[in-house]
Amino acid sequence: MTGSPAFLVPTVLLEGLALGESPRWHDDRLWLSDWLGGEVMSVDAEGKKTVELEMSGIPFCFDWLPDGRLLILSNADGRTLLRREYDGTLVTHAELADISSYPWNEIVVDARGNAYINSIGYDMMAGEDPKPGVLAVVTPDGSVTQLADDLHFPNGMVITPDGSTLIVSESHAKRLTAFDIAADTTLSNRRVWAEVDGYPDGICLDAEGAVWAAAMDRCLRIEEGGRVLAQVELDRSPFACMLGGDTLYIVAAEWKGAEGMTPANRTGRVLTVQAPAPRAGHP
Repeated sequence: MTGSPAFLVPTVLLEGLALGESPRWHDDRLWLSDWLGGEVMSVDAEGKKTVELEMSGIPFCFDWLPDGRLLILSNADGRTLLRREYDGTLVTHAELADISSYPWNEIVVDARGNAYINSIGYDMMAGEDPKPGVLAVVTPDGSVTQLADDLHFPNGMVITPDGSTLIVSESHAKRLTAFDIAADTTLSNRRVWAEVDGYPDGICLDAEGAVWAAAMDRCLRIEEGGRVLAQVELDRSPFACMLGGDTLYIVAAEWKGAEGMTPANRTGRVLTVQAPAPRAGHP
């Protein structure tokens, strides 16, 4: 693919959210969090939503174990990774405060059930000055190990289909950073995967190896090295994106700063656009 990036035009699938985040594709449906609305929901192809569970204590992001149980990062009471059992009950999968007492942000689970998670490293909602965050792994037995530090607002993450590479957004550094994943879950060969013109937030990976990144006022399809292949311009801030088949789903809302994060502001939307390639990897 050469030349200028393709400009793709989205359509609105769902409106009236407070702050949509953590979109995932699961069982042929879109799932997402409404952080300020206190809900994890699924959405069908016609835009009808189903509330799957109620949550509190933003942020709360989620992904699934290989056996179908849901993992949810919870910041409501301490710093905990929760697991939803088959009967719907929530239990503690791992305690995270010993690694970082600051908010835990994003999660991606690999094919073996290892959950890679990150913490932003400061209390944004309390108005603290930014500080670097960390990246950790929770193994299936609930053990927690820090793997990397000095990440500048770590955000969305993806794992390549072969399980060999983890890519994480560093929002404040305007880049996507990659690590090699070893068989024992440790990370090495830290490198810049792409510089981003904007502040990358949630990301997803497609079958051609490109990353879709929510970035300020648009979503960008980026190849390794930083070339932009396609973009979707928006009238509000995208927070994350996810591919379901060859449809790109974007969650976006008007950003009014941390002080404007209130459930009264219902500017959140789910938008869709036809994508050049289907989803790949995790999540």
